[in-house]
Amino acid sequence: MTETRFDPSTLRYDANGLIPCIAQEERTGEVLMMAWMNAEAVAKTLETGRVTYWSRSRQAFWIKGETSGHVQELVDLRIDCDRDCLLAVVRQEGPACHTNRRVCFYTAVRDGVEVELMEPLAD
Repeated sequence: MTETRFDPSTLRYDANGLIPCIAQEERTGEVLMMAWMNAEAVAKTLETGRVTYWSRSRQAFWIKGETSGHVQELVDLRIDCDRDCLLAVVRQEGPACHTNRRVCFYTAVRDGVEVELMEPLAD
């Protein structure tokens, strides 16, 4: 196992300075969601242990759970082999999706038909 001091600037960001980050629940292995980070969001996530994303629509940082209470606590941040995608292994409090579903990937395409796999959680 090799260890190298991490520097967020060594990641491969897109033309907008963003990198996709997939959130995965530590306990179950569920893929919860995908969102974008910039170098500062990566640094804030590592510094605070609270997963911080970059909102392309609002052009602002958002800390997962800051308003909803559905916090993502960082367990491990992993870099893919091309250094152009991140995997945040997290402990998720409540639903991960803004639609109040456990995960954002709740629609499947089966035989050319979209199938909703889960309902929103009760409040």
